[in-house]
Amino acid sequence: MKYSFSEKKDTRSGFGDGLLEVAKKNDRVVGLCADLTGSLKMGDFKKAFPDRFFQVGIAEANMIGIAAGMTIGGMIPYTGTFANFSTGRVYDQIRQSIAYSKKNVKICASHAGLTLGEDGATHQILEDIGLMKMLPHMTVINTCDYNQTKAATIAIADLEGPVYLRFGRPKVPVFTPDNDSFEVGKAVQLCEGSDVTIIATGHLVWEALLAEEILSNKGLSVDVINIHTIKPLDEKAIIDSVRETKCVVTAEEHQIFGGLGESVAGVLARSFPAPIEMVGVKDCFGESGEPDELMVKYGLTKNEIVDAAMKVIARKA
Repeated sequence: MKYSFSEKKDTRSGFGDGLLEVAKKNDRVVGLCADLTGSLKMGDFKKAFPDRFFQVGIAEANMIGIAAGMTIGGMIPYTGTFANFSTGRVYDQIRQSIAYSKKNVKICASHAGLTLGEDGATHQILEDIGLMKMLPHMTVINTCDYNQTKAATIAIADLEGPVYLRFGRPKVPVFTPDNDSFEVGKAVQLCEGSDVTIIATGHLVWEALLAEEILSNKGLSVDVINIHTIKPLDEKAIIDSVRETKCVVTAEEHQIFGGLGESVAGVLARSFPAPIEMVGVKDCFGESGEPDELMVKYGLTKNEIVDAAMKVIARKA
């Protein structure tokens, strides 16, 4: 296999460590949390910079309003809570107070998708990428492992304007280099191939690499692309790859409606029509369960990516 890992770490810890590091370099960085300091791994930041940490309690809408106000004074606020509360609960506040006026707020959201696990459907938001990418001025980032999450957390401090940074709860393979720079809006090609393109984001990037290994053993050449930035989307990387392979599979821990797959389909429809299959949650809510079991039940594993690849290859003209 082209990629391997020596440890598993949760991406939320990448956020916590990245926040601490960027705060040491930039004294305008402040942190706000809605009663989930431990879950968001913001404890080290709080300890190091108590005067720059604000615990707002279970008042997410208020947190967004405070963060928007802080930008007027030149601060760079990082807000932290679960993805469901970071988006669905406060969508109006984000739209009106942050996106509309281009406020420099970094909305950092943990426990996204089915891998939240046992807390069940009410907390397993699978619509947040769609909600956020539809907002004008909003940058949307969905990272794949600890290293990439840490790098993204640091990088967005230098990006003027609102950002939605999405990451997760479980420990997942760490397979990206720990010294990689993070370039917003720039896709990462992980494998080069000519038979099929697999475009994945977040936790599904590792599953895409596992699928590539299976497909390679079948004699197929697979192009694997990590789309960590869903908006702005790296359209050139997508088109260049699909021009070579003539077909594409997308994979995401999100609803197929409104997610990465629809963004990729839109690019292809406008520029280079080609067969596409989407691996994602198919218009339903999640349920309580072990994260790995839920990923299997809802079809978000290497096996579904392989099946989709074989299907889309057969559709090529």
